[in-house]
Amino acid sequence: MQDERIDQIRRFNRTVTQRIGALDDAYLSRDRPLGQARLLWEIGTGTSEVRALRSRLGLDSGYLSRLLRALQADGLVVVEAADADGRVREVRLTPDGLAELAELDRRSDDSAAAILQPLNESQRDRLVSAMADVERLLTASMVRVDAVDPGHPDARYCIQAFFAELADRLEAGFDPGVSHTADPAQITPPAGLLLVATLHDEPVGCGAFRLRPGPSGVVPGPDAYAELKHMWVSPTVRGLGLGRRLVAELEAHVAGAGVRTVRLDTNGALVEAIGFYKTAGYREIDAYNDEPYADHWFEKTL
Repeated sequence: MQDERIDQIRRFNRTVTQRIGALDDAYLSRDRPLGQARLLWEIGTGTSEVRALRSRLGLDSGYLSRLLRALQADGLVVVEAADADGRVREVRLTPDGLAELAELDRRSDDSAAAILQPLNESQRDRLVSAMADVERLLTASMVRVDAVDPGHPDARYCIQAFFAELADRLEAGFDPGVSHTADPAQITPPAGLLLVATLHDEPVGCGAFRLRPGPSGVVPGPDAYAELKHMWVSPTVRGLGLGRRLVAELEAHVAGAGVRTVRLDTNGALVEAIGFYKTAGYREIDAYNDEPYADHWFEKTL
């Protein structure tokens, strides 16, 4: 990785932490540091599971517990067992906590306005636009992609969400029992692979391939190919480049298995997918299978 990129990120971090007051013991001139204020915002006006807060904020259990104890000592939060499951801890704001949250919101708005105030209108637009880009890219950098067993709950969630979207978008609907979907064994090494993307430990995308024999019947072999299956990205994270990342990682695993040809089928109703595959280097070919829901077929040589 280029040293100048690392240097720029570090300079950016130093400027931001100073400008937003992250170095102050009393963030926004309140009697608490930024960590406690951020936790109040994350809890919000409802009830949150402690483990969900830990996941969303990326905190270890010990540090989160210390933050919660400090807020409890100030009378701002209540931590208690969930009604449905006593093993699950939930947290909510007290009336004093809700009042503190409202005050933090007001002061945070004032702080944001103070950043914009010295700038002219063009500079304000540039800053806000740049911040939106940085937010998207930082979110993209927090997505994890891992190989998982098809029976894992995250994998089952993603595949079912993929099937549900197909049923909604295809004119004839979608029945997995009719489609030539990949069996779990076909996307389990060494026969294939399933990748699942997660953000804050929540599944947000998946992609798989299964190795298929060519005329020689040998897998892997000189005429074998990999078939992409179950390519899905949650609407909540579209636009972050996750689809391209999943395909690139799948292609790398295919190449590592000694296979150089990748194929896939799709439906014309999935206009975005067709455009995506074309820009990813796939060319349209004649039908190579009899998938009942497919009317477009693609191939790429790695």
